[in-house]
This record gives sequence, C-alpha cells and structure tokens, in this order.
Amino acid sequence: MLVPAEVWTIAKSDAGSAVLIKPVGSDVAVPIFIGPAEAHSILIGLANHKMPRPFTHDLFLSTLKQTGITIKRIEITELKEGTFYARLLVKQLEEELSIDARPSDCIALAVRVKCPIYIDEAVVDETGIPLSSGGEEIATRKGETESQLITLRQQLKEAVEVENYEEAAVLRDKINKLQQDIE
Repeated sequence: MLVPAEVWTIAKSDAGSAVLIKPVGSDVAVPIFIGPAEAHSILIGLANHKMPRPFTHDLFLSTLKQTGITIKRIEITELKEGTFYARLLVKQLEEELSIDARPSDCIALAVRVKCPIYIDEAVVDETGIPLSSGGEEIATRKGETESQLITLRQQLKEAVEVENYEEAAVLRDKINKLQQDIE
C-alpha cells in the first residue's frame, strides 16, 4: 500500500549522497543513494532556486507544459536486488499515464512542481531507518545549508561576471564558512 511521504533531507556520507524520504507522520526515513548531479538538482528544486539556464529536469518540465501534460504525483514502488523503482504519474487531457523512472528523477521533478510523493509501505518496512530527535535536527540543518550553498554559489558567479569583487569576496567567505559547518 502506498503512503504519503516527503523529502526529509539530502545527506552526505562516505558512501555518497542520499535523499531521505520520510512517510508523513512517521519516525523513520528511507535513504535512497543518488549521484552528486541528482542531489544537486533535488537541492535546487527544494530551494526553489531559478537557474539562469534550465537544467535537464527544468527542460523536461517545460516540455511537459508545452505539450499539456501535468505531473499528478510520484510513487516509489519497490526495491528489487538493491535497486529502487519509481514511477511518474502524469495527466494529458483526460488520460492518465504511468511512466517508469528513477526515484531521483521523480523526486527532482516533484520538488519543483510541489506534487505529492508516495512510497510503498513494504519499501519503508524493508529499508526505513529510525530518526532520532538529535539526528533529525542535524540532518535538517545540513539540508538547509546545502540549499544555501547553491544560492550563494550562484550569487558568487553573478558577482564575478559583473566584476563586483568586493561582493564576491564576501560571498566566498560565506561559502567557505558554510562548507566548514557541514564537514
């Protein structure tokens, strides 16, 4: 059975980045390991940050919009041999379609369009990890810091492009401090 869920945070570990999906009202989260590009894209979506040029997920959403397709929800449906499976449920006119996709792509799209996220209870039971109150606070702060870093890096790039080096230096220092805080 599918249950409503949310993106709890993006965490980094020795094994790489993981997006933690938390069933609503639960005290467990499912870690789904993803690549750095996928983590970056999800963080951009969570921060609602608009990039000067579209990323792949933004391009896909623009294409869907131009063709009259809307994303209704995403579903993380199963885990087979260590691989998570997901699907994107979309609607075009009166027809609903289910599209097989990687969970990371589904999540990157969902955080941009603010559509519902669902996860199968069997996946939660098999892979969910308990969240402690102390760990929850640390992971939440870490996710917020990652979002701030994305915004600051974009501002730094823009400051350098217009040759505002004083502002660039201030932004560089803020970035360095935030990076030290999460390491």
